[in-house]
Amino acid sequence: MGHKVHPNAFRLGVFRPWEANWFANPKDYTKMLHEDLEMRRVILARLRNAGIAKIETERSSNAQLTVTIHTAKPGIVIGKGGSSVDQLREDLEKRFGNRVRISIQEIKQPELDAQLVAENIASQIERRISYKRAMKQAILRTMRSGAKGVRIYCGGRLRGAEMARREWDREGRVPLHTLRADIDFGRATAKTTFGAIGVKCWIYKDQISPAQRRLAAIQEETVPIAEAVAPQPQPEAVEAAAATEPVAQPTSASTETAAKPAARRTRTTAAPKTAARPKAEAKSATNAEAKKPAAPKKATTRTKKADA
Repeated sequence: MGHKVHPNAFRLGVFRPWEANWFANPKDYTKMLHEDLEMRRVILARLRNAGIAKIETERSSNAQLTVTIHTAKPGIVIGKGGSSVDQLREDLEKRFGNRVRISIQEIKQPELDAQLVAENIASQIERRISYKRAMKQAILRTMRSGAKGVRIYCGGRLRGAEMARREWDREGRVPLHTLRADIDFGRATAKTTFGAIGVKCWIYKDQISPAQRRLAAIQEETVPIAEAVAPQPQPEAVEAAAATEPVAQPTSASTETAAKPAARRTRTTAAPKTAARPKAEAKSATNAEAKKPAAPKKATTRTKKADA
């Protein structure tokens, strides 16, 4: 199953968060979903050369949309004096009618991002660079950056062949079925004169420990419960209660019964008696024993040796 399913979707909820963080009513869900998809298409088409790896969206209760752009080239996204970001925010507000807030996150190691690696290979193939050379160089740079494994797959009319084929290269290990493995996946398309060539990339970074998978649990402050203390009676009230209550004196009979412990009842079971034989049967048995013949004695023979 790990080889068929999308690696990022397979690990959602384990340690990888969702890219869209918002809730909607059932009536408005379709509208908001299409707005989210259209907004991603607009940003990717507008910032095609900015090296965008991921776009995260978040909607608040006051109808404000927060867009977080993860890019390897933040200078292209921001523009001179922030002009590009302001223009992008105004266009999104006019198109979708919501207040938009844009946040930019820089990717410090683009060699460890699978989406950026796949886009880099696709751009080299479009510039007529050999796909084998592009794959080898990408694998070398990724492994030098600290990855434990990388796998790259190219499929299509490679080198202008009449029949499409697919080729792949791998270095290290890429455990796709291990959920605790931090595997990043990305894909891109190279549009050439011979047709489209698809590029897929898997990068295995490291294993995620159980402590890093989820957020740390919030420790609740435990307030000690005060022990209930019984109120001590006042001496005056104790004397008054003792004076009013009559003192019961034990009788002689009750003291004797209390002193002697009650005798335990024991139950004995007698052994079952054997049924007596009738007299007629007993006599017949004795007569039969008397009439039995005695066992014959063994005959002893003596042989004399013949005289020589």
